[in-house]
Amino acid sequence: MTLLPTTLVGSYPQPDWLVDRSALSNQAQPRVRAQSLWRIPDAWLEDAQNDATLLAISDQERVGLDIIGDGEMRRESYSNRFATALEGVDLGNPGQALTRRSGITQPVPRIVGKIRRRGPVQVRDVEFLRRNTERPIKITVPGPFTMSQQAQDDFYGDEAALAMAYAVAVNDEIKDLFAAGADIVQIDEPYLQARPEKAKRFAVDVIDRALEGVDGVTALHLCFGYAAFGHVKLEGYSFLPELRRSRVKQISIEAAQPDLDCAILTELDGKTIILGVLDLSTETAEDPDLVAARIRRALRYVDADRLVIAPDCGMKYMARDLAFAKLKAMVAGADIVRTELQPSAV
Repeated sequence: MTLLPTTLVGSYPQPDWLVDRSALSNQAQPRVRAQSLWRIPDAWLEDAQNDATLLAISDQERVGLDIIGDGEMRRESYSNRFATALEGVDLGNPGQALTRRSGITQPVPRIVGKIRRRGPVQVRDVEFLRRNTERPIKITVPGPFTMSQQAQDDFYGDEAALAMAYAVAVNDEIKDLFAAGADIVQIDEPYLQARPEKAKRFAVDVIDRALEGVDGVTALHLCFGYAAFGHVKLEGYSFLPELRRSRVKQISIEAAQPDLDCAILTELDGKTIILGVLDLSTETAEDPDLVAARIRRALRYVDADRLVIAPDCGMKYMARDLAFAKLKAMVAGADIVRTELQPSAV
């Protein structure tokens, strides 16, 4: 792997012919299934999602990313596809839970029995991705703590127990994803930042259970929320140093839009940092020199061989041409710093 490798966080813009992007942007991220978002009839939907994934792979390769993802082309949100594929969920009678940002209620999975994985959910996604790129690949799966906060529990009566049940299902999935050819598996845990007091009580335990016995490079992403739904972000994480004792190997954070004080990264000694260097609240691509400056800011606290370069999260809500331009600037900015560190490497 090259120094300062570049990658997506997870999502990439889905084509307008695949999803109703206006409806996607004008509603809260769905926690239950939102089939009405798809423009393609069911009989042809999988083929259309395959084609969209090929476009996402092509864009990533053309722009020069080192680690390739599927862009989450098959998902209505980062979490609902996996969360609604499990046993123990009453899909016909959703529950209600508060949204992360607005504090209003929205439909969520209602837990009525033991959470179990019926079978692999995303293995075919990894197999398709592996067949269509020769570069290292990453796949994302929602984390157990976050899913426990996006559900109405009518069975366990204990949030920690519910989260642990999700962790077992995630663990089974992660092992299958590596077996299918994934090089990196990332669990998405945005609710670590949204619900830090609960996270401090039991999140690391359930995250470690999700990674138990896993042989492969694992990452964990936490964030302040999508720029598409909030242009003002906090300047510091409420839950981050706690992950130092977790089993996860890479920590993915937003640092561009929140103008994060990277000194906090010293508290994650031993972890690889996936650093967000693209502000997704802006309508123009960054200058590569600005990207380079954001990388150098982190290098004051993290060795270059422990740094991966990425956008802030939520790229799916952007126009595709803007997302492509921002990624192109990101790769160019990483090249600038890479040349400074290893003049013969570029």
